[in-house]
Amino acid sequence: MCDDEVSLIERAQGGDRSAYGALYHRHQPTIFQYFYYRLGDAYAAEELTADVFVRMVRHLHSYRPRGRPLLAWLYTMARNLLTDQHRRRKATDTVPLSESLPARSGDPAVELDRRLEAARLARACRRLTEGQRMVVVGRFVEGRTITEMAALLQLSEGAVKSLQHRALASLRRALEKEQPR
Repeated sequence: MCDDEVSLIERAQGGDRSAYGALYHRHQPTIFQYFYYRLGDAYAAEELTADVFVRMVRHLHSYRPRGRPLLAWLYTMARNLLTDQHRRRKATDTVPLSESLPARSGDPAVELDRRLEAARLARACRRLTEGQRMVVVGRFVEGRTITEMAALLQLSEGAVKSLQHRALASLRRALEKEQPR
């Protein structure tokens, strides 16, 4: 954890509202992505992201780093909220094709193919374990290094590399089994 973040946490614990805001702006995009890539629903991801930061505000006074980054603590809250969400909703195995997402090309057929492929990849990712999904999203969507992932997951770098290798192998097998739609 960088000194800047430690300072922000200490200021927030002392009641500095701007420090809370800075922590929110620093970590909100990552927490939103965490939910979005698991749910495929921007609205649900926004709601759960807000819930994480409400919990952060309520409980930051009791947070102690213990060599663990704040983001790891936020991920724990996010994972717990996601588990609760799945229990309540009995999540389906589909990813909605949101009309609110902007088209990347002018050709509707190309755009449909891109969205169908993204949905296929999302279904394949659901077959990964939670740890494997966290490594894949962290490394390839968020662009984190092995070292950063090791700190977030509280694993050795070797364990993260092994988890990444197994995740990619599982993802490849899942994609091979699933025929393009």
